[in-house]
Amino acid sequence: MSIIGYSVATIDEFVGQELGVSEWVIVDQARIDAFAQCTGDTQWIHLNEERAKRESPFGGTIAHGYLTLSLLATLAIEVGLIPSDASAGLNYGLDKVRFMAPVRSGARVRSRVVLTSVERKSGGRILVKTDNELQVEGEEKPALIAQTLAMIMV
Repeated sequence: MSIIGYSVATIDEFVGQELGVSEWVIVDQARIDAFAQCTGDTQWIHLNEERAKRESPFGGTIAHGYLTLSLLATLAIEVGLIPSDASAGLNYGLDKVRFMAPVRSGARVRSRVVLTSVERKSGGRILVKTDNELQVEGEEKPALIAQTLAMIMV
């Protein structure tokens, strides 16, 4: 997505504004299984569909919290966090993360991104902070909220 008027030169003017909302992304069992394989987090609540139906308070498997967190970077890029005239954007860290509600296998999620601060650094770098809310389709409570940091390379 492209944000009208948003660039390296004007990024400061967008502090306090919502940059956008991403498209919906499905968090299906295949994605959950792949994440478990990559990270070694093979808890039954994520992988054993039959047991999760029987024993989980969620009625089935749920995504790993860190899987849902990992989606934020891509969804922020989709929204247009990295200005088109920047050379790159790098994850720089997190200031706050709260996992608010589970993401059930098969659910669709999207991220609402608000630019909260911009700090110009030496060497043409720009440190940006965003508030991110990962929404779950059909649910009132977000899956997570997070303050993320990115270093924009000019």
